[in-house]
Amino acid sequence: MRDDIILETRDLRKNFGGLTAVNDVSLQVRANSFHSIIGPNGAGKTTLFNLVSGTLAPTSGRIFYKGRDITRLPVYRTAHLGMGRSFQITNIFPNLTVLENIRLAAQALGKDNFRFTRSVDSFDNYIERAWTVAERVGLLSRALSPARELAHGDQRKLELGMLLAPDPDVLLLDEPTAGMATEQVPDLIALIEEIRAEGGKTVMMVEHNMNVVMSVSDTVTVMHYGSVLAEGSPAAIAANETVQQAYLGSLYGEKMGTGA
Repeated sequence: MRDDIILETRDLRKNFGGLTAVNDVSLQVRANSFHSIIGPNGAGKTTLFNLVSGTLAPTSGRIFYKGRDITRLPVYRTAHLGMGRSFQITNIFPNLTVLENIRLAAQALGKDNFRFTRSVDSFDNYIERAWTVAERVGLLSRALSPARELAHGDQRKLELGMLLAPDPDVLLLDEPTAGMATEQVPDLIALIEEIRAEGGKTVMMVEHNMNVVMSVSDTVTVMHYGSVLAEGSPAAIAANETVQQAYLGSLYGEKMGTGA
């Protein structure tokens, strides 16, 4: 594995009975890059994420993280190694405050994760981290508000904050803009880009919003029926006739300036 590759899959496959959801997928994600996975519904994108994060075990193939074989590691082990995963459906504790949500996320991967009987005041380091992250994701003014009171866009920011709390090296973002109003999307994407630009973060994202994908990605992998159909820069993918015929279509081609 090259030194600049932080995450790699080799001939990764996942079968569900007679259905092959991920079909011998091999890809490499460069460290500190923004790598997007696109494809129509049922292409295997989320299943791929579930395999990489350890939520699912593959039928065959191998997964490497920083050169280490993590193929059979469960999700809590990959999290401790520095991989953070978000989900399509917002995953927060609605009755806890913004600060408590972030603090628990930080504590979950710390040495105090099972010390439930201690007073919360004894976890000053996690509380301090929570305040820092709340400010970073633009929720400082809502830090003491119950998460349920946040607008959906701010709940997505909170979820990103919970992902950032333990300071992972790789962010696996599954449909981060799902359910968001159109006017809310640029703010969230700008935040994700800022976090990556600060250094030390690799982003791997599944996303249906093509405008988002084409504007933020360094590399785009296109999946179709569980397999990799194409991979390249956003410009190369936008100009790829096979991709347009199989997924993007002429409308997306026009939007991305290909003239197709």
